[in-house]
Amino acid sequence: MLNQDKKKNHELEEQASKKVTRWILSGLGAILVLVVLIGGCYVGYALQPANRHDEDVVSVHIPAGATNSQIAQILQEKKIIRNAAVFNFWLKSHSATNFQAGNFYLSPSMHNKEIVSQLQGGGGRPVVGHVLIKEGQTIDSIATTVSKNTKYSRQAFLKLMKDKSFMKSLEKQYPKLLTSSMNSKGVRYHLEGYLFPAKYDVYQGASLKELVNQMVDKTDQVLQPYYSSIKKKHLTVQEVLTLASLVEREGVKTKDRRMIAGVFFNRLKANMPLQSDISVMYALNKHKHSLSLKDIKVKSPYNLYVHKGYGPGPFNNPSLDSISAVLNPIKSNYLYFVANLKTGKVYYNENYDEHLKRNSSLGQ
Repeated sequence: MLNQDKKKNHELEEQASKKVTRWILSGLGAILVLVVLIGGCYVGYALQPANRHDEDVVSVHIPAGATNSQIAQILQEKKIIRNAAVFNFWLKSHSATNFQAGNFYLSPSMHNKEIVSQLQGGGGRPVVGHVLIKEGQTIDSIATTVSKNTKYSRQAFLKLMKDKSFMKSLEKQYPKLLTSSMNSKGVRYHLEGYLFPAKYDVYQGASLKELVNQMVDKTDQVLQPYYSSIKKKHLTVQEVLTLASLVEREGVKTKDRRMIAGVFFNRLKANMPLQSDISVMYALNKHKHSLSLKDIKVKSPYNLYVHKGYGPGPFNNPSLDSISAVLNPIKSNYLYFVANLKTGKVYYNENYDEHLKRNSSLGQ
């Protein structure tokens, strides 16, 4: 009788155990299905454009020899994609290879196929033109150059130069480069001085923002080796480019540019106005061979005959030679300089009387 009871209890325990097992397996199955569904939904979400409403272009540098996973990580850091791991898996599933090294201009609104197409060499986009920015050109002048060499009008370019949203997106991309400009008051164009003189390719289908981004990115690349030096000298990028834009137009030879930069620093230290004709012409928004007394009294924060200090910002887009001159000025006691307009020779003086005599002798 006892054996029968034991046998019956054992059978009941087995039945209970099987029920518990089935319940656990059923629960795990449901959880697994839920995990798969959630995972599938997330993967689908992660493969969508990072921000389909954000069409601003971002400069992305892909180093030589970068692996797919490294490229995916760079894209995630630049907020071009949502998830590096999911994007990398997508690349493998689509056998995407042959990525090129270099600088690319991508947008958070792009789909994966568009991104891959760009990274594989511009998606076959042919170069349809070039824009050459010359040393010392102003934004107003660049607007004309752009209109002559692209499908974009002068008005469209100048409108973009005033686009606050675009300026903020650029500052976010290049904080070391643009923060001091964005913090400056009374500026005509926040990108004046930041469109580096160079030849730029214009790709088929490229937006105007993409073209401008190329120019700003080039300036950032050029200044990368100098950011620490600028900081050590207790200068801002805006101040350096402002002086460089004056030096660009005041001097031609490297030595003279370094000497003129030193004169400007001497005047700033002595709390004297820089009194550069270049500043007045920018304030007037016209080029003149000689200025009148009325001209040098023009009401503008850019008139450095009237206002002391650096003024709001750069007066043109200077060359690397002028930027380097500002960061490596020749020390002297000179406070004045004047150039012979016929020969280009620059004369320097320590006091105003000598400066007037030199001017008189040159007939200027």
